[in-house]
Amino acid sequence: MSIVSGESILLDAEKILSHLKIGEGMRVGELGCGGRGHFVFPAVRLVGTKGRVYAVDILKACLTAIEHQATEEHWPHVMTVWSNLEIVGATKIPNGELDRATLINILFQVHDLSAIFTEARRLLKREGLLLVIDWSGASSPFGPSADRRIMPEKTIALAERVGFRSVEQFKAGPHHYGIIFQAC
Repeated sequence: MSIVSGESILLDAEKILSHLKIGEGMRVGELGCGGRGHFVFPAVRLVGTKGRVYAVDILKACLTAIEHQATEEHWPHVMTVWSNLEIVGATKIPNGELDRATLINILFQVHDLSAIFTEARRLLKREGLLLVIDWSGASSPFGPSADRRIMPEKTIALAERVGFRSVEQFKAGPHHYGIIFQAC
């Protein structure tokens, strides 16, 4: 289970990642991973020792926390990457390297949404899958304000403009939507 703010269970990482059908040996990127590794470490168990999980974030402290946990848990195939995802081409991962990528709970924080989807598309192989999880429009006592939330319709439009097609939508949690996109 994923814990947000150290208290509330909001997102079940294993259940959510099952929508991506991550397999042994795949390369997965958690774009905007944060410091807890809620999706990094469940993903690394799915890719096995022949796969790789890239944990990407703009905050070095988050990456340091991921590195420490990966070392403690003996996951040498977790690779941390310091990058601003809003600068296309800045992420030090080769074009088309990833089989799967995630953008989880970060859209409301992003200034240039088009750039972040363009960067995700650059990193994914053709027909690779992108999982987007973000806050739904329903009001809640926590999370971003309603005016900062990016609704699913806008998310789909942004992704389609840069070479994705929506293949699945689901309720990711009581306050979150999920969308799977395929790179075209």
